[in-house]
Amino acid sequence: MQQRRRRIIAVIVLLAALVAWIVQTVPQPAAPTQQRSGNGELASAALEMLPVKGRAPKTGYKRAQFGDGWAKLGNCDTRNLILQRDLKNVVLEDDKCKVRAGALNDPYTGKAIAFARGASTSAAVQIDHVVALSNAWQTGAQQLSAERRVQLANDPLELLAVDGPANQQKGDGDTATWLPSNKPFRCQYIARQIAVKRKYALWVTEPEKAAMARVLSSCPEQIMPA
Repeated sequence: MQQRRRRIIAVIVLLAALVAWIVQTVPQPAAPTQQRSGNGELASAALEMLPVKGRAPKTGYKRAQFGDGWAKLGNCDTRNLILQRDLKNVVLEDDKCKVRAGALNDPYTGKAIAFARGASTSAAVQIDHVVALSNAWQTGAQQLSAERRVQLANDPLELLAVDGPANQQKGDGDTATWLPSNKPFRCQYIARQIAVKRKYALWVTEPEKAAMARVLSSCPEQIMPA
């Protein structure tokens, strides 16, 4: 009787192991919302996955809620790392971090901008938070931890080197109130905003979503940035 019971237990254990192996090895069907074009997820599909809510009050918003200026990676700050990524023909200072000079093909205006580091010239190229930090604050970032907000403010996905005056004109505008004057870049710009909002669990407002959908309707194959 005891031997028979042991055999039954052994069979049960074997069956459980077999079921676990099947679950791990059999491909699971993709979720229907993960529509893809080629090797990338469609921005329009990702937009539909974002929650839609009203904008929260701006109460309590300060830039310091997202960290005390640019974070540092080793001896180099985020601003200079993004300049190194986005500019061409980059010349560095002796510290191998600060960008002394370079050339920007500005995505917001389409202009070519010669960058030169200096008190009166550095502002010609600024680092834009694609989702303005105050907009992020009003669409869910208040609920993030302080550490997560610092990550958001320094995430390369959220940052672009752009024309200084265009960045100032944008201010804290969302897609419903501001778009780059360089129309060919608008689809990429919105796809990046959607990617940031999804990554940091932010929402969109009704007008914002409508404006995004309107632009994406002209580029239905626009994929999300990595």
